[in-house]
Amino acid sequence: MKKLIAGNWKMNGDVAANAVLLQELLSGVRDPACAIAVCVPAVYLAQVQVLVTGSPIELGAQDVSAHEAGAYTGEISATMLKDFAVRYAIVGHSERRQYHGESDAQVAAKVGRALAAGITPIVCVGETLAEREAGKTEEVVKRQLAAVIHANGHCISEIVVAYEPVWAIGTGKTATPEQAQQVHAVLRAQLKAATPQAQRIQILYGGSMNAANAAELLAQPDIDGGLVGGASLKAPDFLKIIAAAH
Repeated sequence: MKKLIAGNWKMNGDVAANAVLLQELLSGVRDPACAIAVCVPAVYLAQVQVLVTGSPIELGAQDVSAHEAGAYTGEISATMLKDFAVRYAIVGHSERRQYHGESDAQVAAKVGRALAAGITPIVCVGETLAEREAGKTEEVVKRQLAAVIHANGHCISEIVVAYEPVWAIGTGKTATPEQAQQVHAVLRAQLKAATPQAQRIQILYGGSMNAANAAELLAQPDIDGGLVGGASLKAPDFLKIIAAAH
């Protein structure tokens, strides 16, 4: 199974900077050994679609609505994303859970909408520092993933999972490779219990992966790639992470 390196630009970028970043990335990924995606703000999907068409870089969105269509001002449906050849959509990122109050049930519904439209959801799970210190890491990530499994049944083999310890996102702190692997192994076991196709499901690490720590994290047996935040906005760093994912 190829590893997947997905960049999450978060609420960053502008038309000129996006063009420069993509040009630098495309110059450096002629024949990558891994799958690559950039998950960009919705307003830039059309621009980035044009820039990456025909390249090894796939287009991703940062969210998707739990609704199919209707009176949901500001929401963007999975079918709308599909119009822009979106391949991946981040679902349940900790920032969405924290700042927008997204529940496990809402995340599971969004996963279903993405799957129905032929978009691969990158389903985020992860614990806060308080939950880790209370010894609840396993309980939390298993609960978050269970909601998605129960709501989506046999389609679960089509998702990507991203473990993102909340305490390591944008803080510069990173789970040690051993800590990350331990949680990835728990998630792998949970997926194996849910589907015979578990080995095809990529489990990404998403807590401050950068050019310096990527190789060691990606060497772990159950880490199948990275959901990369800040480092995905710097072409040299993102290219180093891609190079480490062989």
